[in-house]
Amino acid sequence: MKLFVTGGAGFIGSNFIRHVLSQKQGHKIVNYDKLTYAGNLANLEDVAADPNYTFVKGDICDAASVEAAMAGADAVVHFAAESHVDRSIYEPAPVVQTNITGTFILLQVARRLGLQRFVHVSTDEVYGDLPASVFSAEDFPLKPSSPYSASKASADLLVLSYCRTYNFPGIITRSSNNYGPYQFPEKFLPLMITNALDDKPLPIYGDGLQQRDWLHVEDNCRGIMAVLDRGRAGEVYNIGGLDIEDNLTVVRAILRLMEKPESLISYVKDRPGHDRRYALRCDKMKTELGWVPQMPLEEGLKLTIQWYKGHSKWLDGVRLGEYRSFYEKYYEDRDVSLSKIALRAN
Repeated sequence: MKLFVTGGAGFIGSNFIRHVLSQKQGHKIVNYDKLTYAGNLANLEDVAADPNYTFVKGDICDAASVEAAMAGADAVVHFAAESHVDRSIYEPAPVVQTNITGTFILLQVARRLGLQRFVHVSTDEVYGDLPASVFSAEDFPLKPSSPYSASKASADLLVLSYCRTYNFPGIITRSSNNYGPYQFPEKFLPLMITNALDDKPLPIYGDGLQQRDWLHVEDNCRGIMAVLDRGRAGEVYNIGGLDIEDNLTVVRAILRLMEKPESLISYVKDRPGHDRRYALRCDKMKTELGWVPQMPLEEGLKLTIQWYKGHSKWLDGVRLGEYRSFYEKYYEDRDVSLSKIALRAN
């Protein structure tokens, strides 16, 4: 099988490519990535010479480039997205363009070329803020809170519309909060780990009691592969770690594992519209596809901390330029940046 993987130089995409090349003999991969700030070919240095792997630089919003690169593929696995919630709040236009228009173009091209499978990788954030004790199954109403989650919900609905209207072989996965190696350090867990490594303050939004379902990226890759192999067209599959903890508890666990003091915790102004709780029901993955998560959170945190400790060169490379600007804007100058959002709204 030949896979056309969008966003394969990003965090989950690069881990998925590595997973496929190690587990699926005979599978070929075309990695199609624009190489924005979070796309990094250093994530795939260990497989760059693999004869079953090809990289093509391109934008999913460029239909001609997509069609040329996708030709000859059997299936699409679509990771490419502007995925940071804070960035979507400050600058929503790129999120809408990439996540909605880009997905539309991929659907059009894949349909025209007659591909056998189209796996659209989405997020649990489309379900929105959940009350205590409520878990969202795949048929749960969509109630996104941020421009990012709204754009992903829109893309999900586009995929499902193509399945219904055109008998298109699309499938959606909605995963919970991924963590693990090669995650860009603007995201929550690597930010906490890398700041702790440098004895810098760990910025916690609000009271830190927002609850998330933590999923190791390798478990997600196994789940996406199971959906690609055996999932039913037109269906949605939740992929969750089933490890629900609040942000503050996770940060305290990181500091304990790293033997760092809790005095590094620094509370900052909360994100506008910040959802308090996400929680997935994943019965469908278990009963239909035989998938369950295998990495407990405590063990996953240990492995992730070890990875960042052992990859200082990679970390130094990604913390230049765009990341530095992001950190200054969203953390060091957070009050000023949030005030600008408030002024624009009035």
